[in-house]
Amino acid sequence: MKLPTILRATAVATTLAFSAFTFAADVDHNANANDVAIQGYDTVSYFTPGAPVKGSSDFTATYKNAIYQFSSAENRDAFKQDPAKYAPQYGGFCAFGVTMNRKFDTDPLAFKIVDEKLYLNLNSQVQERWLTDVDGFINTAEQNWGGIKAKPDSVLAE
Repeated sequence: MKLPTILRATAVATTLAFSAFTFAADVDHNANANDVAIQGYDTVSYFTPGAPVKGSSDFTATYKNAIYQFSSAENRDAFKQDPAKYAPQYGGFCAFGVTMNRKFDTDPLAFKIVDEKLYLNLNSQVQERWLTDVDGFINTAEQNWGGIKAKPDSVLAE
């Protein structure tokens, strides 16, 4: 290989490596390996009548370096206007898990809107438990979140 080719390849590799770090979802936000939040579900759709719907890579916005997908340009634009209004609580980690100082992944269909805020749970069985004392669990989670949000989920998912 010629020196200019090696230098160019090294520059590209370095840029890609740094961009991977730059675009990785914040540690307090739950996203998959591609930085997609809520497994691609349209977070605005949770606040409209009916069930939540999958978003599309055609309509995206970022929040805390996580990529949110939307089912329409209108939903994407509503999110961009006020992402904190639509983003799930606790960065999209399981609301019940946060009560136990843990960061668990979630099932996008195990959700509840409480006081205009979106809460997700690990699965329907965990959600059943969470629903037995929603207000109490939210109070506990609120107290716990400040202490765990900056910790990597790999440490807290045990």
